[in-house]
Amino acid sequence: MAAVAVPSPVPAAAPTETQKKNRIQVSNTKKPLFFYVNLAKRYIQQHDEVELSALGMAITTVVTISEILKNNGLATEKKVLTSTVGMKDENKGRVVQKAKIEIVLGKSEKFDSLMTTAVTAATTPATTPATTAATTPATTAATTATTGTTTPDSTPAMTTDTTAATNTTTTEPEAATGGNK
Repeated sequence: MAAVAVPSPVPAAAPTETQKKNRIQVSNTKKPLFFYVNLAKRYIQQHDEVELSALGMAITTVVTISEILKNNGLATEKKVLTSTVGMKDENKGRVVQKAKIEIVLGKSEKFDSLMTTAVTAATTPATTPATTAATTPATTAATTATTGTTTPDSTPAMTTDTTAATNTTTTEPEAATGGNK
């Protein structure tokens, strides 16, 4: 009987410190797109770069995340790797080749200033006509007509048709029409 060489089990190489902490494996079915965008921003903030990785159909999601970050001036592209990996198909019991992408994005020079601007804008309360002290009935009526909201002192009956291709807001005082349309 011939001797068969059996390789001794080799412990899996521990990933480097940066790969372990700043790698995001993206799925297009588990989380929404902007979950990954915001997570990538956080990783860039903490580690100065992020590695986005995906297989198969999720590749488009990784590319979209990368483009959003680059177009907003938050990241610069450092490296793009494409490859195929063999994966065992559970249904068919055979090895299937899947496309894989890895995109490494680095922190842009404007990242910190853009992030502080975004945080400042998010924490500053917005001023609306309803919250200002000098709100007039004309301002309230104009606001009601444009936003489709009513306040206790506004008299128009508002109807909004949301089933049409475009939203239409109709303002008709009930007293003027006698309740008949």
